This record gives sequence, C-alpha cells and structure tokens, in this order.
Amino acid sequence: HLTDSNDPAQYLKRMRQRDQELKASWKEMVKRRSMPTRGGQQSINAAKLEDILRIVQSIPSAKAEPLKRWLARTGAKHIYDLQIERYRRDGYSDEWIEKRLRSKSIRSKLTDAWARRGVQEGLEYALLTNEISKTTFGGLTVGQHKKLKNLDKKHNLRDHMTEAELVFQSLAELTTRQIAENEDAQGFEDNQSAARRGGRIAGNARREFERETGSNVVSENNYLEEPEAQARLRAGNEESDEDVPF
Repeated sequence: HLTDSNDPAQYLKRMRQRDQELKASWKEMVKRRSMPTRGGQQSINAAKLEDILRIVQSIPSAKAEPLKRWLARTGAKHIYDLQIERYRRDGYSDEWIEKRLRSKSIRSKLTDAWARRGVQEGLEYALLTNEISKTTFGGLTVGQHKKLKNLDKKHNLRDHMTEAELVFQSLAELTTRQIAENEDAQGFEDNQSAARRGGRIAGNARREFERETGSNVVSENNYLEEPEAQARLRAGNEESDEDVPF
C-alpha cells in the first residue's frame, strides 16, 4: 500500500540498491518465515516492528511520507523527554529547563541559518558567538563569561546560566537570525554584522531590564555544587524572609 508496486520483490531489490546501509543489514532485519495463508503455507519476509519502520524510511513514496513524519515527530519527542529527565536528575527546575530547551532550539535554528549562508562551522561559528556574547553581556566573551562563573573549558556555559542569562542569550540569537534572514546575509562578514546588531538589541533590553529590576543579569553563580532548583529554592526563601512580620 505504501509503494503502489506490482512487483514487490523487484521493488525491494531496487530499494536495497539505493540504500547501501539497508542492504548491509537486510539479512539481520528480515527473515523468511512460513505463514498460513488462504492458499496454504507460504514463505514470506518477516521483520520486527523496529526493523519494519527502518525499512519504511527508505521508501521514496508520497504515501510513506506521513509515516516518516510521524516517526520524526516521535523521535524528536523522545529526545526532548530524555533531555528533560536528564536536567531534572541534575537538579534543575522545570522553569529553568523550559528556557534551556527553548534556547537550544533557537541556537540550532541560528547555526542552521549560518550553514545555509556560507558561514564555516568551527572557528567562524565561535567568532560569531563571541560577537553575540560581547554585545549582549556588556563586553564579555564566552571564555570570560565562563571564567566569571569559575567554569572549565569542559563545562557547557549555558548549563550554568541563570534564567535571565538564558532569556537574553536567546533573544540575541533569535534577533541575529531574523536580521540575517531579512537581509539575506551571505558569508562571514554579513553575518558578523547581523550578530553584532542582534546582540546589541538584546544588550539594550538587558540594560533596561537591569534598570527596572535593580538586578544584574550577568551572574557569577554556577551549578557545579548547588543544583539550580536548590539555589532557586534558597533564593526564594531568602526573599520571603524579608516579608515576614515580627
């Protein structure tokens, strides 16, 4: 039903020729089984559900597309859930996790845009990321931000950002991508200009936030010893103590 082929055996043969990885693992996935049919016992191809879904991914048919999309959504949801569970195990609050995963999505869309626009992965990505960081966080490079938080090179800076830091980092990267797309930025220099302006917009918003709230966005805190959720609870208790009448 997914292929509209009148010759399934030939179709499978051509499909394996197109997909060499499928061909290499075909004998492990597909076994001949004797099955009762209306015409009596017949030998047919049989496979586990997991292997059948793998085979479906190699079918170049419009009818197979909805199932492929469902598989992609299901896989993405599973990965998303695994990330949530990992962060919860590491002691992060649901509020922080929501902002962290959103920041990952925004970052991924930005790097995808850079790849399409001729930015070279590696050094140029790092240079643009530093442009965004400096203009967002008052001149701090990624390395300086890590040093402020007493983090090593092996640590992921964003896993030690506060909610506020994550929000302004995401705003900067979202704005950078929008500018690059609106202006059809191509190559490193065009995207560097977009990164500076995107970071500058987020930096202006950060300064306004700091004026209105009286608190600094950039924080030296990390979550190496005290989990984020515990730090949040402690901060909440400290704030509430000020409001207790005596």
